[in-house]
Amino acid sequence: MSFRTVNPATGEFVKEFPLQTDAQVFAALDTAEKRYREDWKFRSVAERARIVGRAAQILREKRDEYAKYPTLEMGKVVRFGYMEIDLVADILDYYAEHGERLLAAQALPGEPGATVVAEPIGVILAIEPWNFPYYQLVRVAAPQLIAGNVVLMKHAENVPQCALAFARLFEEAGAPEGVYTNLFCSIDQIASLIDDFRVRGVALTGSERAGTSVGERAGRNLKKVILELGGSDPALILEGAPLDHAVEQCVMGRTFNSGQGCVNIKRVIVVGKTRGAQMLAALKERFAAIKVGDPTDETTLLGPLVSERALEGLLKQIEDAKAAGATIVYGGKRVDRPGFYLEPTIITDIAEDNPLYQQEAFGPVLSFYVVDSEEAAIALANDSKYGLGAFVFDADIEHAKQVASRIESGMVYINSCFVDSPGLPFGGVKNSGFGRELSEQGIGEFLNRKLIRIADAAGSQ
Repeated sequence: MSFRTVNPATGEFVKEFPLQTDAQVFAALDTAEKRYREDWKFRSVAERARIVGRAAQILREKRDEYAKYPTLEMGKVVRFGYMEIDLVADILDYYAEHGERLLAAQALPGEPGATVVAEPIGVILAIEPWNFPYYQLVRVAAPQLIAGNVVLMKHAENVPQCALAFARLFEEAGAPEGVYTNLFCSIDQIASLIDDFRVRGVALTGSERAGTSVGERAGRNLKKVILELGGSDPALILEGAPLDHAVEQCVMGRTFNSGQGCVNIKRVIVVGKTRGAQMLAALKERFAAIKVGDPTDETTLLGPLVSERALEGLLKQIEDAKAAGATIVYGGKRVDRPGFYLEPTIITDIAEDNPLYQQEAFGPVLSFYVVDSEEAAIALANDSKYGLGAFVFDADIEHAKQVASRIESGMVYINSCFVDSPGLPFGGVKNSGFGRELSEQGIGEFLNRKLIRIADAAGSQ
């Protein structure tokens, strides 16, 4: 195993980075733990914020450089790469600007002399995926560095240059050694780090399988763990929803980032047969117009999948769904060109016993359903082991909010495929994991909320 750059747009190998030895990995932990214990946790929030804010400034100054790495390593369409960079800089700024407020001591109403203070807990180990190679990292790094924790970051094996570039941000911003540390380490080394008492918290964004493994190990070691896992995010198109807008949002929500997103729209559920037929026809027309191609071309909408393995996995899912009775109404095949490209795909007639009914398709594969009633739409949306994001489309906002309250998910977006912001909490329920990142909730996940209760020397309160 090693960390390797392979260009998904061409299939060509670019560069390899060797794994660190056990001695190097644990030397990094030694440095991080010492930095936390002797330095970082004692710095003021304002001082930590200056470094995090400077990292945001550097990222904006080097925007063009940083946009190249995700395109090279995971095939991100370049204009979407710029969007990710801008969001990451905004997240860094959000915590730099609001850290003191988010970490302020809180008096307890009705409890004289009682205050809760927010204190860091130590070394946080983060294990992150490739699909948003900066955004996934900043969701942990920004709040935890502001909080006074230090971070050991193990990124995905296929985006090593993104990992190194992100680590350089904090180094160039003035963070001392050990505050943010990139690791090129193995699964076995990660397990050993989780076992080490000095690691006090673990954050993972990844597959359900990875979450089960990491969560189990962290639990055995009594470590706080945050799991952000998969999703099978439904979009409910209610009877009052303007179809043109819903179609536009569903196309972008399914194909953005080549469909490789935890909260991409995965399932479209339309209420009403006539409207269902109209929407399916419109989706097919829009999918046919999608430009698939070179991710460096600013007119490209759909770039390659991240790897040959990812492409083959999706093709198998499509064939298994078809074999179980589903209908491929558009796409479903590999694009005849170098690289790892899949046609944008729409699948219908997915029965409950079809494997795709419960699977997450991590690519531009849209499952399409038509139901007779709103109640049936809600039931179908909730008939999933996942509960990350969901989407409701309706002209009546109050009614849409009522429907949203009945969806079993951590996030519901009304009349939009996604609206990311640093101040919005990110996370799911059911097999999509637990815990939250971003917003005030995200900074609080790895804090010691310590009670301080004051009494006078005689013991009265």
